[in-house]
Amino acid sequence: MSLREQTLRRRVLTCAWVIVIGLVLSGVTALPLQHELDLLALLFHAGDLTPAEAKSDLVRWILIVRDGLHDTYAKYPFIGYGTDWLAFGHIVIAIAFVGVLQHPLRNSWLFTFGMIACVLVLPFALIAGEVRDIPVFWRFIDCSFGVFGFIPNWLGHKWTRKLEQMRAASLRFD
Repeated sequence: MSLREQTLRRRVLTCAWVIVIGLVLSGVTALPLQHELDLLALLFHAGDLTPAEAKSDLVRWILIVRDGLHDTYAKYPFIGYGTDWLAFGHIVIAIAFVGVLQHPLRNSWLFTFGMIACVLVLPFALIAGEVRDIPVFWRFIDCSFGVFGFIPNWLGHKWTRKLEQMRAASLRFD
């Protein structure tokens, strides 16, 4: 394997690792939402405030979500099961990307899958966010996951295509 092929392979694997780690972290953080919102309120020095007392729209939204989770989980703790499954889904998708780590060329289709999923984040966040009364600024934060997630998928796709072309060219000369 040439030095150029080794470099491309290393880049592809780095993209796959970024995707796997990002998916696992975003999945795992969906589990302790109530505690995370409590911590976030404290970080914004708003732990004792009500949403009406918030000084910014961001802090108001954090407090509304925090209070909603506390009220809902106190009466209906099973609702959290939905975010447990969200976490599970992220982790399962991350496991699928392990295929790229094992066989980058054979599993390069996962980068295409990842790009499609990232593009679909945008209309989903904007439409579902509107239906669920999520503030526009928060919908854009959600959309950013699709935008930033697209980058390592696109680079991985691009570099696996180059690797395939290099392999095909080397086979013609053998």
